Amino acid sequence: MKLRPSDIQKQVQLPDSKPPGRSSASNFISNNPKEKPVVGPNERVHEPTKLAALFENLVEQGCPPDEILKNVSLSADDMHSPRSRISLGDLMTACENAIRLSRDPHLPYRIGTSIHISAYGMYGFAILCCPDFRKTVAFAKMYHALAAPLATIEFTEKDGFASWVIEPHARAATDPQLYRFVTEMQIGIHISLMRDVMGPTFAPDQISLTYPQAHDFGLPADRIGCRLDFSAGTNQMIFKSEWLDQAANLGNRTTYPAVVALCDALLDDLNSRVGVAGEIRAHLIRDIANPPTLTALAKLLEISDRSLRRQLQEQGISFRGLLDELRMQIALKYLRTTRLANEDIALALGFSDAANFRRAFRRWTDKSPSEIRGEHVKSL
Repeated sequence: MKLRPSDIQKQVQLPDSKPPGRSSASNFISNNPKEKPVVGPNERVHEPTKLAALFENLVEQGCPPDEILKNVSLSADDMHSPRSRISLGDLMTACENAIRLSRDPHLPYRIGTSIHISAYGMYGFAILCCPDFRKTVAFAKMYHALAAPLATIEFTEKDGFASWVIEPHARAATDPQLYRFVTEMQIGIHISLMRDVMGPTFAPDQISLTYPQAHDFGLPADRIGCRLDFSAGTNQMIFKSEWLDQAANLGNRTTYPAVVALCDALLDDLNSRVGVAGEIRAHLIRDIANPPTLTALAKLLEISDRSLRRQLQEQGISFRGLLDELRMQIALKYLRTTRLANEDIALALGFSDAANFRRAFRRWTDKSPSEIRGEHVKSL
């Protein structure tokens, strides 16, 4: 039976393919919910919080600053400037440099746990002010765009256990080593922030990873305090729900709404930095199998075709480039997290057949879909 694109999309929840907006959690998070920015990998709109943590850890190990920041569009002198901005691509490049420079077996986790709530500015302050821990996790997920996200995060709670599911950015999916690095750094960040908020004794009950155990670097199970499961279906950190039932001693019901309003303003600023490219991504992602034409988008945005092309040119981006970028990201996620055939993925992305999809995928990544699947076969 031939599947429809909508049938395929139901088989996997893709944060990158959801229309902008907020879940019902927004009812108690913000009285003026904002659309989440759809940020491209090369747009310099993020604060260098995570880059600074990586840089400082490697400098302490004696790595040359110039090598740490090789091909990164930020100098060491500007690392801590409040005006500095980097792209997710910069951050990924720095992670690749870290893999090349360091032999620390726990480097990604060490970087992650060196990042504390105070490093996140108003986003971190809002997390501290949440009046209970379930609102804390809902807020952290909903406003994650403010944290230069290297991964998508999903939170669930069922039968007395809660879990964070982590899936690294699409660029990491083409490099198994980078994928592991980002996953383990994000796990370190999660543990560090949850210990900041819930107390230093917090420990997960289990961590599952989609890849086999490696020998170059990995998570330190003894420091984390739980068992590690490898070659699992998802990257997941599981903990008892009772942690969420504790009193949020630092929460403040008066301060919290005011701080959330400031975070809404930060999202507005991020949206303005992303510009028209972000608006186009948001429209394309609503139905990637049947994307609107540039002319149709211009009408939706209430500007002329010529003006839209000019604005994209000013951002150094083309309409075709934006469409390819989104298709690549979603294709990588399908290949990593489902068993869908190439024919079905091609249909979901709007290609006429699997052959056209395979050619486009190789153009995007220099790899075939089967190579991506082969690198992660044990995780499926």
